[in-house]
Amino acid sequence: MQDLLTAPLARLEQRDAFADRHIGPSPNEIAAMLATLGVPSVDALIGQTVPAAIRLERPLPLPEGRPEHEALAALRAIAQKNVVNKSFIGLGYHGTHTPTVILRNVLENPGWYTAYTPYQAEIAQGRLEALLNFQQMVIDLTGLELANASLLDEATAAAEAMAMARRVSKVKSNAFFIDEGVLPQTLDVMRTRAHYFGFELIVGPAAQAGEHEVFGALLQYPDANGEVRDLGAPLAALKAKGAISAVACDPMALVLLKSPGALGADIALGSAQRFGVPMGFGGPHAAFFATREAFVRAMPGRIIGVSKDRHGKTALRMALQTREQHIRREKANSNICTSQVLLANIAGCYAVYHGPQGLKTIAARIHRLAAIFAEGLRRAGIALVAESFFDTVLARTGARAAELLAAAEAAGYNLRHVSDDTLGVAMDETTTAQDVAALLALFGAPADVAALDAAVSAAGVLPAALLRDDAILSHPVFNTHHTEHEMLRYLKKLQNRDLALDHSMISLGSCTMKLNATSEMIPITWPEFANLHPFAPRAQARGYVEMIDGLADYLKAVTGFDAISMQPNSGAQGEYAGLVAIQRYHAARGESQRKVCLIPRSAHGTNPATAQMCGMDVVVVDCDDNGNVDLADLKAKAAQHAERLAALMITYPSTHGVFEESIREICATVHAHGGQVYMDGANLNAQVGLTSPATIGADVSHMNLHKTFCIPHGGGGPGMGPIGLKAHLAPFMADHVVAPTGGTGRPNAGQGAVAAAPFGSASILPISWMYIAMMGGAGLKRATEVAILNANYVAARLAPHYPVLYTGSQGRVAHECILDIRPIKAATGISEVDIAKRLMDYGFHAPTMSFPVPGTIMVEPTESEDLGELERFIAAMIAIREEIARIERGELPADDNPLKNAPHTQFEVTASTWVHAYSREEAAYPLPWVADNKFWPSVGRIDDVHGDRNLFCACVPVEDYAG
Repeated sequence: MQDLLTAPLARLEQRDAFADRHIGPSPNEIAAMLATLGVPSVDALIGQTVPAAIRLERPLPLPEGRPEHEALAALRAIAQKNVVNKSFIGLGYHGTHTPTVILRNVLENPGWYTAYTPYQAEIAQGRLEALLNFQQMVIDLTGLELANASLLDEATAAAEAMAMARRVSKVKSNAFFIDEGVLPQTLDVMRTRAHYFGFELIVGPAAQAGEHEVFGALLQYPDANGEVRDLGAPLAALKAKGAISAVACDPMALVLLKSPGALGADIALGSAQRFGVPMGFGGPHAAFFATREAFVRAMPGRIIGVSKDRHGKTALRMALQTREQHIRREKANSNICTSQVLLANIAGCYAVYHGPQGLKTIAARIHRLAAIFAEGLRRAGIALVAESFFDTVLARTGARAAELLAAAEAAGYNLRHVSDDTLGVAMDETTTAQDVAALLALFGAPADVAALDAAVSAAGVLPAALLRDDAILSHPVFNTHHTEHEMLRYLKKLQNRDLALDHSMISLGSCTMKLNATSEMIPITWPEFANLHPFAPRAQARGYVEMIDGLADYLKAVTGFDAISMQPNSGAQGEYAGLVAIQRYHAARGESQRKVCLIPRSAHGTNPATAQMCGMDVVVVDCDDNGNVDLADLKAKAAQHAERLAALMITYPSTHGVFEESIREICATVHAHGGQVYMDGANLNAQVGLTSPATIGADVSHMNLHKTFCIPHGGGGPGMGPIGLKAHLAPFMADHVVAPTGGTGRPNAGQGAVAAAPFGSASILPISWMYIAMMGGAGLKRATEVAILNANYVAARLAPHYPVLYTGSQGRVAHECILDIRPIKAATGISEVDIAKRLMDYGFHAPTMSFPVPGTIMVEPTESEDLGELERFIAAMIAIREEIARIERGELPADDNPLKNAPHTQFEVTASTWVHAYSREEAAYPLPWVADNKFWPSVGRIDDVHGDRNLFCACVPVEDYAG
């Protein structure tokens, strides 16, 4: 006490308090860990781990960290520079009311947003059910047989539809038709994607789609002008020619309109944003994607399917995973790694809460407001572009367009500038009758809404032939939870089935599941960030621009790059954007022949999948016995392909969890042969403050903000994957056709987009801004050092029990370590899968399995876990090794033991009979402390093979859950 009373004020201010809260181990714990490792200091450990040749010479050029309240106040001041007008711009982004029960209990709930992708399905049944609800909602609205569990945004979903059409169509043409009525940002993204696939695009009226020899087509319903058109004839004409047809559609319109499936489409896609997800200046939003069952194996993205557990109980899992990039690599359907799970869950919950009648009422009200507005314009003599519409009315205002646009903005309304004589007005769930009256008055039209309503009610607007005549959302889940109490309890029931970071550490190698601090999360629901349209006048987004530019400056300081593109809205999208920049750079220099991409054998599956999407030829580089890139093989292949060498894709520290000492020589070799170095940013958490991609020799790198910079994983998304580029590549990063990504002098002006919104998922960028602002340069460096310390401590403690597969030249790992399970499997039949499932009984999510080496597990504890949590995990792993030893000694049967039967459910442990060779207590409470915070898997081990052989990807009849 006396020490504090006499301490100087500077010490009492606790300016670095947040770093102390983010970083798990205390100084005393760090000292104990260093003693175990036999090193005198953290600096000494880093000296043994990170090659001196790549170490930064100076501290990060970042301000010192700010306390949480101070950083929040600073960001609030920035946010208040935004002007949040009511948006009537439309174009795929609409105001919506997030039901507060969903806002508080899903979007703002760490039980939902800190979960990981549900690869360990037994402890992810809650979010899997929520995703199954989303899929059922999409199936019902689109009228197709199968839906996936979300994609990144509508524009990239359309691009995925084009690629899928090429995979399944038997038409030999290399041309793809695009309706001239598609959203402009969709066309922008598709032009980029088509160029590198080598597809020819034909853009024209939807009615002419069937007149061309194409392998596929994309039509919009309703179109960008708001018009509702009967697409039956062009879809039939496309089908007759063997082309695959896709329809981009509005889910709220589909509540009332005949489905794309009923019209004859093969694929339907769109954005679920207006189902309760804030606009957020462009994202994150869940895209939906549905198709016919015959095309299931060609569909991109993840699919949730129904299977059985080992007790015969219905259980959910991700189906057909052999389609995915981590299995098929360059032959995968897509490079998608992150989707938009959290946002899909919100959209699905929105449908559950409102139910079919509630959604019909919301949709009918939106349409009625549009019809009232249109009738008022007609009575004022203002011509409409389309007479049949759902929510969007285009008015021919003549020379008054600019004047009306300005007057509306002054009154607090943003309208869409379509052309010099035409304005667009899109109604949404947040529009009121008073808004419509005010807009009509601005247009000089009669503003008696009640009288106009009566006229519209009698006449009707939508074509009777295009109205839905089939039931939607008839499953009980959409017809049960309409009171807040019911919904609250349903959400809690789902949450209780999921293990997330709010329960225990998730030690996933390569995935960096670190603290997502509350102060980082709070700003995302501020109205100034949540409710801004991405195409709002840029003067209204000054706060957003300031925050984005500030974060870009932070990232430049961390990475050493000259430019940052914030557009890619996932790590895989960042890979794509980076390789596109490299390809554009080569083309601009007259070297379009450079198509070879060197990729180490250990690389994540997104790397070869992305290279294939960019039209590159993948050449695999071997790794040596120590897990490093085989330098001789790299040099030989770089020389062999020198004339065509485009790039090397490399992860650093390596995917094997080691700082390769030859990394600068690797980069120099590629540069010497005319190639560029793309650094996968998956392991950036081991670099920050110690080295940087630019220092190492990279030309471009993506940054997983959902890993290193604390955006939560959300159960499989959202994510952000902005890229950093050296100056020579900056002119080739993505721009945007609707809203520019910078000022008039931006070097990338006119470059095609890679995502729907100019700044990707802008509304989650405040999370990373807050993290860096609160940590400061010194805090970030300390976090990296402790991440490396924690990994080495875990490796050292577990090495006597499990072989650590790869280490650096001085016996150290980077921020993760690979434990080799193959000798155990050879001796006992116990596999890495068995260990993963048994960890559930101890209350832990498994580390990464069989990546990058089959038969191993990769552990990444991150800097956020304190020594107590590390020791609990270590104790669990040692106890599991002793259980394996009992099998080796013959004390437990090879086919009836705690690992082969794991995980153990509460139902099994409390059943009246117990037939196993070990006790119930050993099954459920294998260590004393497990009982203090027991997590019960809701299902036993799931039969993956059964689920794929009996594919079922819609909501399960309630009676199937019995027992």
